[in-house]
Amino acid sequence: MMRSEQLFFVRKQIHRNRGKIMTIQECYQRLGGDYLTAEQRLMREALVKKFITKFLDDGSYAQLCCAMQEGRREEAFRAAHTLKGVCGNLGFDRLCNATSRLTELLRPQADAISEDVGVLMEEVRGDYELTVNAIRAYLNQDTGTE
Repeated sequence: MMRSEQLFFVRKQIHRNRGKIMTIQECYQRLGGDYLTAEQRLMREALVKKFITKFLDDGSYAQLCCAMQEGRREEAFRAAHTLKGVCGNLGFDRLCNATSRLTELLRPQADAISEDVGVLMEEVRGDYELTVNAIRAYLNQDTGTE
């Protein structure tokens, strides 16, 4: 399924399930993650929720986008590596996998950003949007907004 189709599917599911409470496990399913890994690492559901909330404020993705746009490979590598680590720790498998591949293409051995990186960056962008939308849908049900 293409990233745009996945995003459409998530939005469709959110609309269809309006009024139904989404569990944190369903949130992880939507974002292509592994809730059990996150829970084992963080020990409690409350901590998983706390850290997925903090993920929305993490600046790594914005730094990655800015560095990529400006052609700053080293900064892009650091931001991608940081984002990969955060996603790995939170069990965001889909986004972690895409970010991991991007990190490898941006490794310091390269002098410049490869043209092939653009396609992978689009995959990261789609996976990031999918992840953020699923988290927001899960968190916003507590406040009644979406």
